Amino acid sequence: MEAEAEAGPGPDPALATEVRAALVREIEASGAWQDDPAWRAAFEAVPRHLFVPYYYVGAGGGFERLWGEDPDPGRRARWLRGAYADAPLATRVRDGELISSSSQPSLMAKMLVELDVRDTDRVLEIGAGTGYNAALLAHRLGDDHVTTVDLDPEITESARRHLAAAGYRPAVVTGDGAVGCPERAPYDRIIVTCTLTSVPRLWLAQCNPGARVLAPLATGLIALTVRDAEHAEGRFLHTPAYFVPLRGGSTSAPHEQHTGGLPRRALQNELFRFLLELTAGTLDPHEALALWERENRPVRERFGVTVRGRYEWAWLDDPEGPYVWPL
Repeated sequence: MEAEAEAGPGPDPALATEVRAALVREIEASGAWQDDPAWRAAFEAVPRHLFVPYYYVGAGGGFERLWGEDPDPGRRARWLRGAYADAPLATRVRDGELISSSSQPSLMAKMLVELDVRDTDRVLEIGAGTGYNAALLAHRLGDDHVTTVDLDPEITESARRHLAAAGYRPAVVTGDGAVGCPERAPYDRIIVTCTLTSVPRLWLAQCNPGARVLAPLATGLIALTVRDAEHAEGRFLHTPAYFVPLRGGSTSAPHEQHTGGLPRRALQNELFRFLLELTAGTLDPHEALALWERENRPVRERFGVTVRGRYEWAWLDDPEGPYVWPL
C-alpha cells in the first residue's frame, strides 16, 4: 500500500480555529466592543491569516519574514500564531522603512466601535492596508457600503486579492487618500488607518451632514462631527494611537522638533509627547512643557480640533479659548 501523500504547506485548520477563537476572547476581555458587541461576530467570522500571508518581525536590527507557505511546519505554526496575536504586524517594508502594517486587532475593534456605525451607513476607509479592516466593515455593513482607498497600487491589489479570498468585495480604489474618493460619495463615516498632520478639507464635502470622521492625529484619535462641507469639530478620545503617516500629494510633512534640555520625566510621559506632536511647529517644546504643567498635565479628552472654512486648529478645552494652535 502506498504511503499517503504529505500535505502541502499551508495553515493548519485546527490551529487557525483555535488561535482565532483565542484572539476573540482576548479582545472581549479587553472590553473593546463592550459598547457595540455586534463587532464580535465580524472578528469571529473574518480570518485574519488570509490578510497576512506574510509579515515581518524584528530580528538582529533588521526584519525576518514569516509566511504561510514556509516548508517548515514549525515556522508555519509560528506565522499562524503571530497572525492572530493581538499585536500590529509589519506587512510591507521598503528600503528598511515600514510603509504598511496590519493594526493591533483590539485597537481596530475600539476604532470600529468608536466609528458608531448604523446598518445603512456608507463608510470610506483611508488606508487599505491588508484589507482586513475593510473585511470587518463589509461583514457588518455589506460590500456595497464600504470603500477603501490607498495610494500604492501594490497595496490595493494585494488587499483586493485578500478580500476576495475571504469572500468580501468592497470597493478597493487606488488613489490619494487625502483627496478621498468623490466618485463613491456621499459617506456617513470616514475611518482613517494612517496618521494625519491635519484633516483634509476635501473629505468634508464628501460627507453627509452629521457624518463622523475618526482619524489618528498626533498620537491620539480625533472624532469629528461633520456639520457641512466647510465645518467639522470634535474631541480626542482617551485611546493612544500610533500609525504610519498618510502619504500623498495633499499632505504635509511632520515638523521636526528639538527637545534638548527637556526633563526626561516629561519626555517619557505619553501624554506630554501627545501635546508635543499636536503643537509641533507652533509651540516651542519648552513652552509646551510650561503649558502642560500649568494645566495639570491635561488628558487627551480635553483637546480637540476644529475645521472651519480654510482654517483648522487644535485646542485645549475650548475651540474659542486661549489655547489654540493652527494645524
